[in-house]
Amino acid sequence: MEVVNTVGRRKAAVARVFVKPGTGNITINQKPLDVYFSLDILKYEVKQPLLVTETESTYDVVINLVGGGVKGQAEAARMGIARALCEVNAEYRPVLKKNGFLTRDSREVERKKPGQPGARRRFQFSKR
Repeated sequence: MEVVNTVGRRKAAVARVFVKPGTGNITINQKPLDVYFSLDILKYEVKQPLLVTETESTYDVVINLVGGGVKGQAEAARMGIARALCEVNAEYRPVLKKNGFLTRDSREVERKKPGQPGARRRFQFSKR
């Protein structure tokens, strides 16, 4: 099997994911997973597709992350890994789909409107 590459997105974050057979190393922007994401919950979120399919020590994953915040980046990486695993082996698809890793979360930040301080917030009303 050669290298499989996919894209995962969440909010403003974009993850380009490259999966190849290996020993289970995950590298994000040339840094190990433990260095890039310091919180355990974010590390777990990135590894979820590998844990669900029981392939955490089978593939090496290289991820290029751009944009967004840490939570959005972790979820974009999760989606990219899940898509790559589907390309590697179609038998993983039902499990990944059931856990919601293949669904793009389309929620984005609503734009600020002119004449008000935020997207929905209005300036305080003053009667006098």
